[in-house]
Amino acid sequence: MIGKLKGTIDEIGDDHVVIDVHGVGYVAHCSSRTLSRLGSPGEAAILFIETYVREDQLRLFGFLTALEREWFRLLQSVQGVGSKVALAVLSVLTPGELANAIALQDKASVSRAPGVGPKVAVRIVTELKNKAPAFAGEAAANIGLKQELGEGVASAPVSDAVSALSNLGYSRDQAANAVAAALKNGGEGLDSAKLIRLGLKELAR
Repeated sequence: MIGKLKGTIDEIGDDHVVIDVHGVGYVAHCSSRTLSRLGSPGEAAILFIETYVREDQLRLFGFLTALEREWFRLLQSVQGVGSKVALAVLSVLTPGELANAIALQDKASVSRAPGVGPKVAVRIVTELKNKAPAFAGEAAANIGLKQELGEGVASAPVSDAVSALSNLGYSRDQAANAVAAALKNGGEGLDSAKLIRLGLKELAR
């Protein structure tokens, strides 16, 4: 099993990269986000690898971080999600954004990925909601509050403040982050009006 490749970029295709490791070229299929963040041919590169072995083929999937690879595995635990769809989701959402979308039950963000219809998006946000916090990465700080919002159990002032900020044109994720910061700076027990004011200050920074 190949778990990691460290070498030189030989070529970059539409959905893959060839990494030259001591004269051997390894083809790794990647998300478009990963491909866009790799360097140019001739530059050094490190990829975390997921190896798929089938009777008639051996395929490598490459990722810039171990966390992204974990999400690739996790997404495929959902019915109807294979490697192609998992890569498509990771092409439009970073691991942190994906964790936030699942916590907020934001089906629309997940369904932006090519090949992800409404039913598959619902399954992803529903089946992975309890697993997302452990793989939130940089988004871990506010994941608890977002889960409460997604499940409809957040306090009324918090829900009202997030809704008000969303109505002003901010994404639900941006609104939730702003309200979380407002709670941290202003303390618990703030009413919705205060949370909105403090949230707007956070968003204006």
